[in-house]
Amino acid sequence: MFDEIMEKFEDSPGQQAVIRLLLERGFSVNEDGRVVSGGIEIPNTGIAREAGVDRRVVNATTDAILADDELRRIFRNISAVPSLLDLAPVLDLTAITVHVRDADESGIVATVTGAIADRDIPIRQVLTEDPEFTDEAVLYVITDEELPGDLLNEITGMAFVRTIELA
Repeated sequence: MFDEIMEKFEDSPGQQAVIRLLLERGFSVNEDGRVVSGGIEIPNTGIAREAGVDRRVVNATTDAILADDELRRIFRNISAVPSLLDLAPVLDLTAITVHVRDADESGIVATVTGAIADRDIPIRQVLTEDPEFTDEAVLYVITDEELPGDLLNEITGMAFVRTIELA
C-alpha cells in the first residue's frame, strides 16, 4: 500500500516527503484539508518545516488527498498510537528494536514476544511498523526489565532477524 500511495505522488518528491511524514506520525487530514492529530490542528508551516518543503506543497498534498477516494479514506482515518519507545530510558524500561529480513513473514511478533515471556519478563508495549506503509518495517518491544544476554543471542539467532538494537 505504501508504494501505491507514493506512486500517486511520483512526480513530486516534496509531496512524497509530506505523505511520508503524515504516515510516520499518524497525522490525518480533516474534511477542510487541514493536518490534524486527533482534534488538534497542526499548522501547515510546521508540517512544511519538518518535511523540508514549502507550505504550499503541504496544501497541494492535502488537496490531492481529499480529491482521491482511496487516499481520503486512508488519511481521514489514520491515527497515532502513543509509544513508550522514546520514554524507555526516562522510565527505566528496556527497548529492543528488531530488524527483520522479511516483514511479511508470519509469526515474528509471536516468536519474539514468546521468547521474552518464557523468561517471565513483563512486556509493557509491542509496536510494529506496517510493511505496507514503510520502507523497512521493524518490531519494537519495550519491557520492564533488562533482557539477559542469552535471550538477546536467542532473538538475534532467529531465522527472520537481520539485526537487533537496544535503546
